[in-house]
Amino acid sequence: MAPTSTPQTPFGRVLTAMVTPFTADGALDLDGAQRLATHLVDAGNDGLIINGTTGESPTTSDAEKSDLVRAVLEAVGDRAHVVAGVGTNDTHHSIELAREAERVGAHGLLVVTPYYNKPPQEGLYRHFTAVADTTGLPVMLYDIPGRSGVPINTETLVRLAEHPRIVANKDAKGDLGRASWAIARSGLAWYSGDDMLNLPLLSVGAVGFVSVVGHVVTPDLRALVDAFVSGDVQKATEIHQKLLPVYTGMFRTQGVMTTKAALALQGLPAGPLRAPMVECAPEEIEQLKIDLAAGGVQL
Repeated sequence: MAPTSTPQTPFGRVLTAMVTPFTADGALDLDGAQRLATHLVDAGNDGLIINGTTGESPTTSDAEKSDLVRAVLEAVGDRAHVVAGVGTNDTHHSIELAREAERVGAHGLLVVTPYYNKPPQEGLYRHFTAVADTTGLPVMLYDIPGRSGVPINTETLVRLAEHPRIVANKDAKGDLGRASWAIARSGLAWYSGDDMLNLPLLSVGAVGFVSVVGHVVTPDLRALVDAFVSGDVQKATEIHQKLLPVYTGMFRTQGVMTTKAALALQGLPAGPLRAPMVECAPEEIEQLKIDLAAGGVQL
């Protein structure tokens, strides 16, 4: 396990939700995944989320997910937290994925809110606790109502925080008021899941980030959180403002599309996307170049 784990920062402070590299014919590129994971950890990430949304998890098989976690662990598991995304909208399937992630050696689990079937809060509570009961691994919840259709209400987060292995939440609600209350009442380690709100969420008690733009600006994110934690809010604000074009540019369309385009521009492993995702159009790539350059990213 990486040495940066504390009760306050169980997965460190800066994590990137890593894309899944594919070969030109669409197969899993395990060598590319190892090279990309090494690059991201060398850049300053405390951990990597594997098989998350940005990892195109809806279109990878269970076997591919397992192989990917194993490969990334082999590459960086002695230096960084390798957190496996295991959430689905089927509790039984999520339990199976959690058991397999533990079997291959993952350091933690990311469990997204069940999507599409829109369970009530009691259903969410039972789902998350069932997955957390399955393994001995620490769990990070993933609250993203824009994709799942259902938020994890503050009262539910408080209940879930009583579970000994539910230790963190990745917050992609985009609601600082609700985040403030949930952080204060739950005691969960709070990670920003919305890059534009990285600094604002730190200001209300978040401990770090699960980032998409970390693929291209991890050193800046590290500097931002380090400055904030040390009390240099002015410097943190300056870095936040410098990164605004990057935050905006990487989410003009789906983040995985722009991330893979940005990685390709830098000569890093990425490869094509799996349907129904598509590659960025030429004009989107040109705009992305402008946005990244405005934020100081060298291409």
